[in-house]
Amino acid sequence: MSLEQRIDDLESRLAFQDDTLQTLNEVVFAQQQAIERLEMQLQALAKRQAEVLGQLGGADQEEAPPPHY
Repeated sequence: MSLEQRIDDLESRLAFQDDTLQTLNEVVFAQQQAIERLEMQLQALAKRQAEVLGQLGGADQEEAPPPHY
């Protein structure tokens, strides 16, 4: 294999690796955005659940005990 052929092969590999790295970077960036959206949704759901539990907890305290007591 000639030196010129080896250089061409290395350049080809480098170009492929650069493309792969760019693709992986885009995927990781998209995943990070999705994770951030999911975290925000999870926080909103946790807040909503706390509000609902607070409302239900307040209602339970005002009710009389069940008849079997």
